[in-house]
Amino acid sequence: MKKKACLITTVLIICIILAVFYVFNDSTTEVYIGVEFLYTGDMNFCRELVNKTRNYTNLIIVGLSKDMEICLNSTLLDQVCDYLYEQKKYFIIQLTSPIKFSYNITEWVVAAMKKYNPNFLGVYYFDEPGGRQLDDAPTRFVRDAESWDEAAEEYIFYLNVHIKPYLQTGVKMFTADYALYWFDYKSGYDVILCEFGWNHTREIQIALCRGAAEAQAKEWGVIVTWTYTYPPYLGSANELYNDLVLAYHGGAKYIVIFEYNIMSEEHFEALKKFWDYVKLNPDKHGTCKSSVAYLIPKNFAFGFRMENDTVWGLWHDSLGEKVWNDVIKLIEEYGCRLNIIYEDQEFADYLSKYRQILRWNQTIT
Repeated sequence: MKKKACLITTVLIICIILAVFYVFNDSTTEVYIGVEFLYTGDMNFCRELVNKTRNYTNLIIVGLSKDMEICLNSTLLDQVCDYLYEQKKYFIIQLTSPIKFSYNITEWVVAAMKKYNPNFLGVYYFDEPGGRQLDDAPTRFVRDAESWDEAAEEYIFYLNVHIKPYLQTGVKMFTADYALYWFDYKSGYDVILCEFGWNHTREIQIALCRGAAEAQAKEWGVIVTWTYTYPPYLGSANELYNDLVLAYHGGAKYIVIFEYNIMSEEHFEALKKFWDYVKLNPDKHGTCKSSVAYLIPKNFAFGFRMENDTVWGLWHDSLGEKVWNDVIKLIEEYGCRLNIIYEDQEFADYLSKYRQILRWNQTIT
C-alpha cells in the first residue's frame, strides 16, 4: 500500500509540474517580454545583450539609429534578423520611410515575414505620433483646424498615409506613444506600446491605451522609458519592477524596456525578477481587468498629462479640467480597472462589456 501511495503521489507531482510548465509556456505566446536596443550595424552590442538576457526575455526590439545605417545596406538588416532568429528570439524591427532606403524595403518586409516566421512580429514605424501632435513637433500633422472633428480627420488621414506602404505588406504595425492612442489605432496601427515614463500616471496610460485597443479589437503593450533627461534616465530598479508588474496585471501583451545602453545591473536584475514572477504567476496576467468605462466626447483629443493640457495641441478647453479631475477620482477608486473610451458610434456595441459606464457630462464624486 505504501508503494502504491508513493507512486500515486509521484504521478500527481509530475502532473502538477507538467501543468505548470504547460501553462507558463502557453503564456509566453501571450506575453512578450524584452528590451529595445539601438542598432548601428555593430552586432557586438546585440550579441552581448542577447547573451545577458537570454534566460529572462523572449523579445528584442531593434531600434533605428539616427544615422539609419540599415537604409543603405540591407546586409546590416539581414545580419541582425538572422542572428535573432537563430537565437529563437521574437523580434520587432524599427524602420523609417520607404523612400529613405536604397533598396525596396517593402519587398524585404514581405520576404522577412516568410523567412523569419513566426519570430518576426512586425515593423515599428513613426515614433510617438500622438505625442508629436500635442507637443508641437515639426513633424506633427495638424497645425490648424476648425473643430475637433476636422483635426481628427486630418490626423488619421496623414498618419495612415505615412504607414500605408507597410500596411499594404500585411505586416503587423507597431509604435510607441504617450497620447492620442485612440487615433493612432484608427490610423491603422495594430499595436501601440504606451509609454511608462516621466511623471505620467501609469494607470491613466493603461486606461487610454487599453481602452482604445479593446474597443477597436487591437493589441497593446507597455514600454518603460525615461523618467529623467539625465543619468540614470530610468527610475530605480524597484520602480521599474513595479511598472512591469502593473503592465502585466493590466493585461499588456508586450512589455518592453527602452534600453539604449541606460540600464544598470540593478535594472537587469529587476527584469529578471519580473520574468521569474511571470513564470511563477501565469494566471495573474490581465487580472486587473477593465470593468469600468469613462466616456469622453468624440474626437476630444485631450493630452491627459495635467489638468491644463491641450486638445490636439491646438486648444485649451475648460472641459479638459473637468475630465482630468474626473479621471483622477476614478483612478483613485478603480485603479487599473478603468478604461477611457471615446463616444464613437463605430465602436458603441463594445460598451456592453463594462460593468459600469460613466460619462464626461455626469458629476463624478
